[in-house]
Amino acid sequence: MIANLINQLENICKEAEIEIASIASLAQLNEINIKFLGRKGLVSKLMSEMRNLSPEDKPKLGQKANEVKGKITEILEKKEVELQASEDEEKIKKDKIDVSLPGTQQKIGGLHPLTQTINEIIDIFVHLGFTVEEGKEIEDEWHTFDALNIPKSHPARDVQDTFFVKSSPEIDCSDNQTVLRTHTSPVQVRVMQNSTPPLRFIAPGRVYRNETIDASHYSMFHQVEGLYVNENVTFAELKGTLLAWAHAYYGPEVDLRFRPSYFPFTEPSAEVDVTCTMCSGKGCSVCKQTGWVEILGAGMVHPNVFKSVGYDPEKVSGFAFGMGPERIAMLKHRINDIRLLYENDTRFLKQFV
Repeated sequence: MIANLINQLENICKEAEIEIASIASLAQLNEINIKFLGRKGLVSKLMSEMRNLSPEDKPKLGQKANEVKGKITEILEKKEVELQASEDEEKIKKDKIDVSLPGTQQKIGGLHPLTQTINEIIDIFVHLGFTVEEGKEIEDEWHTFDALNIPKSHPARDVQDTFFVKSSPEIDCSDNQTVLRTHTSPVQVRVMQNSTPPLRFIAPGRVYRNETIDASHYSMFHQVEGLYVNENVTFAELKGTLLAWAHAYYGPEVDLRFRPSYFPFTEPSAEVDVTCTMCSGKGCSVCKQTGWVEILGAGMVHPNVFKSVGYDPEKVSGFAFGMGPERIAMLKHRINDIRLLYENDTRFLKQFV
């Protein structure tokens, strides 16, 4: 019986040599190792017959099994070195760089469509003689509301519309709490407090309102407000300034329409529409078949605003206007959902590069 078992071990060794010589990958090598030398491999199965041998034959089988394991292991190791060298050589060939080829041009990013729109608006007004002012996004109620003739009872000051910022017990309990600005008009107040007329500037920036987010509303958005203060400023100058901006931004073929409206900080006030750029004023779904699209609000600065900053409304006058870059960008690029501007989806943004 011992002679038969030893003969089987020799056959297993020969079989292993043949199979190892034919494999072509390290994965196959691992399979061969498991087949012959694993816990359930051929050598281990054969060794289970040792319990049936006599005490003097058991060492003979064990010695032969160790010889076979050693030889198969040696062959496997040599083959592993060979296969590893072959795979390394193949990888080097694939990864080889031809330095004579032209370099791959790196893709570069671009300005966000909102940034592009704001920059275009600013550039036009700068050419019209306006300077650019910036202010704080966290403001107090006085600069945000009271100085702009917005009374305590006005719904815009409700917690449903305004984000109040918790600061300190003394301030939070006062009549001048801290808020996230709901418009960029506080910049106008602060500039007037620290300057004397004539003034001509725009104030671009982010604003915050407690809005329910949907396709046309967002809790954070942008405004570009403008202010001109001097002696004997007229509504006609306001109309001429906005029309000049509209022609520069949309083209000379567009027109503006002023509709009477109400804002606490201007009197008289107007909603301003521009010729629908989608249908050239003929009527479409975007302009609701009217040929006009609302883009901004404007008016003559209210005398109470001048009084709050120490100006004499009998000596100076001025106009103010405010527009939303999101709405302007959506109309220009035919974007139907404001949320697309804030989701940072590169599939959407790369269209504007």
